[in-house]
Amino acid sequence: MTAKLDRSQPARSDDQFSGRMPAEWEPHEATWLAWPHNQADWPGKFEPIPWVFADIVRHLAEVERVDIIVGSAIERRQARRILKLTGVDMNAVRFHLLATDRIWTRDSGAIFTHRLDGGGLAAINWNFNGWAKYGNYKRDARVPHLMAMVSRTPCIAATVNAGSIARPVVLEGGSIDVDGAGLLLTTRECLLSKVQARNPGLSKKVMENLFARYFSARKVLWLDSGIAGDDTHGHIDDTARFVAPGVVLACWEENTSDENYRRLEKNFRVLSEMADVNGKPLTVRKLPMPRPVYFNGQRLPASYANFYIANKKVLVPVFNDSADRLAMNIIADCFPGRDVVPIACRDLVWGLGTLHCMTQQQPAAVL
Repeated sequence: MTAKLDRSQPARSDDQFSGRMPAEWEPHEATWLAWPHNQADWPGKFEPIPWVFADIVRHLAEVERVDIIVGSAIERRQARRILKLTGVDMNAVRFHLLATDRIWTRDSGAIFTHRLDGGGLAAINWNFNGWAKYGNYKRDARVPHLMAMVSRTPCIAATVNAGSIARPVVLEGGSIDVDGAGLLLTTRECLLSKVQARNPGLSKKVMENLFARYFSARKVLWLDSGIAGDDTHGHIDDTARFVAPGVVLACWEENTSDENYRRLEKNFRVLSEMADVNGKPLTVRKLPMPRPVYFNGQRLPASYANFYIANKKVLVPVFNDSADRLAMNIIADCFPGRDVVPIACRDLVWGLGTLHCMTQQQPAAVL
């Protein structure tokens, strides 16, 4: 199945909209991703990347539908060949034609929420701008419209009132995490810093009001910073993740000389002093970091926290590191009802992201 984008249906602003973002472990209708094509994102190392993607799709297709964005009929044909060779259940795969700049659907794609008016899902368009860093993002900025069209949901433009003008708000999916029970986790480095500023002039209070409106976040947990090597400037999904209501896995660096040590120690200490919406202290567990991963002299954002929670499975990035097994065991202990699957990501992370960055869940509709 293939769908093309109808450009006649722009995202609309809705001052009355309110929604709830389900936790990632709640039931999915599908997972969205975009087929890798931009060789400049993996310079000198692109050849294995489509095969890594195929392995990811193989696991996802066993438990939910996979919606794959491809840039052309030729790209679709190439992707189909690789997926079939890898043993993917093609009955669970749908292709959708749309040229993209990159493949990080977590950030460029819509964030689906349940509408509180009982109208089903909505696809929130958070006005992707290339992480306030890259100039080639305009094709990626169309992805939310495609996702809304295919899922037959309204595409709602995230805005904030600035006088008589509805100002667009920028937010990437990798910069937030929710527990489905009123908590939202993020970093000041990403959303409040003057470096790679997504929304200059918008205050912490305004952002919290937006999170309440669009996600039903009753309390925002602000950490200080993300990990070294992250060119998004502080995304939470490499740093700390919810694994249950009020339960957080926080990245931890044992090596005191590593540049991540102080920032992660501070994040862990701050989380340990935080409480949920009812005043109950959070449960915070340490998640180890792999040894630093470098390629061509550049430190890469290798982190076990970039796992993706699918229906009945959790896909975990691993890096051929001695800490892989420990991280897998910790994550498996948090998800006893799911199959925890290691995905080799030492090549994939050269693109400055791994499993969570490349996926975006479409929640099941409210029954």
